[in-house]
Amino acid sequence: MADYSVREQRAWYVYDWANSAFYTTVVAVLLGPYLTALAKQAAGPDGLVRPLGIPLAAESIWPYMVSVSVLLQVIVMPITGAVADYGRQKRELLGLTAFLGSGATIAMYFLHSGRYLLGCALFLIANVSFGASIVIYNSFLPEIAPPERRDDVSSKGWGIGYLGGGVLLALNLLLYAKAAVLGLSEEQAVRVSLFSAGLWWALFTIYPLRVLRNRGPQKQRAPGQSAVAAALGQLAHTLADVRRYPQTLLFLVAYLIYNDGIQTVITMAVQFGSEEMKLGMETLTSAVLLVQFVAFLGALLFDQVAKRIGNKPAVMLALLIWTFTLTYIYVAVHTATDFYIAAGMIGAVMGGSQALSRSIFSFMIPKGREAEYFSVYEISDKGTSWLGPLFFGLAVQLTHSFRVAILSLVVFFAIGLLLLSRVDVRKATIEAGNTPPAI
Repeated sequence: MADYSVREQRAWYVYDWANSAFYTTVVAVLLGPYLTALAKQAAGPDGLVRPLGIPLAAESIWPYMVSVSVLLQVIVMPITGAVADYGRQKRELLGLTAFLGSGATIAMYFLHSGRYLLGCALFLIANVSFGASIVIYNSFLPEIAPPERRDDVSSKGWGIGYLGGGVLLALNLLLYAKAAVLGLSEEQAVRVSLFSAGLWWALFTIYPLRVLRNRGPQKQRAPGQSAVAAALGQLAHTLADVRRYPQTLLFLVAYLIYNDGIQTVITMAVQFGSEEMKLGMETLTSAVLLVQFVAFLGALLFDQVAKRIGNKPAVMLALLIWTFTLTYIYVAVHTATDFYIAAGMIGAVMGGSQALSRSIFSFMIPKGREAEYFSVYEISDKGTSWLGPLFFGLAVQLTHSFRVAILSLVVFFAIGLLLLSRVDVRKATIEAGNTPPAI
């Protein structure tokens, strides 16, 4: 009989509260503009930096680093997921990845004087660790929530995460606004804020690690075989076996495409406001803060929408709104007020589209292989898109227009919506040997 614990569900929510500080303060707001500024300090007269001898526009460093970090995640996350499922040590791996990522984020305090290469290295460590930890975190969902509560628990996790990210961001916005009074320069305020995100992530990770439990027996491996080798063998089997679940595979492809677009909008929105619209950091930070609190309400709202029309139709509705929002940004966003309106629109659909997608996928996974499957899913989850930022960075470098780059992302939502419309959620759930959702 399944063992579902309300206490574990609450602890699971707390990890979203913990890690969202990194995502909101570091990825979505501060590091993009700050790393761009550091790269510009180090650039030559032609405006280019040359890491490893490769000439790159300073303003393209951030989107390229996001893409590189995700390419590394493609290697690391499936191995992490396989090890977690094989050894049944999810809690320990959650702690390892969370503390490694938070430690690299804390070290971002030392970024100054054109040290963009150090910033790139620390971001790669932090974001890869962040993605790996979310693989483990997501894989707990089928274990702590019964099928009839899966949408609800997933939505609450996203919502509480947005609140956590928003609370720290509000404190950092206050610090930035009062920097002069406190005797800090704007650069020092940014560095302290980056440090605070890492510290927040580390401290709030402690409670989930004390409460969440490993489940199931540890799988046996061949004599002399290491845990990693055994896990890699199991992963290879999973990647070959996924073809037995065509509907699950179709959903994965659809999700990887449309969520790549979502993640790119989120991670590049501040750079768009800074470079294209020349908005100040206070305006940009307050807009992202607006997104966080609207997203909390949006996640709960879409949970109710899903109860009425089903989780898949609710996600499709959200994707249509995403498409409209990008078009609105390209055509009509020219002032700070316009930017706030777009931020509110993004917040309204951001949580719902992601929380319900995670819930849908949780039904399609064979039992005992949750982390392996979520490691593939996570390739395009929080801050881990790769094709979108590459698309975005190339568009900026070729057209010198962030507005055109934003519009180019519409293709991700169109293709993702088309593929999602062909997914049969009930059939995929039955194929995986699980109980279908009520709607």
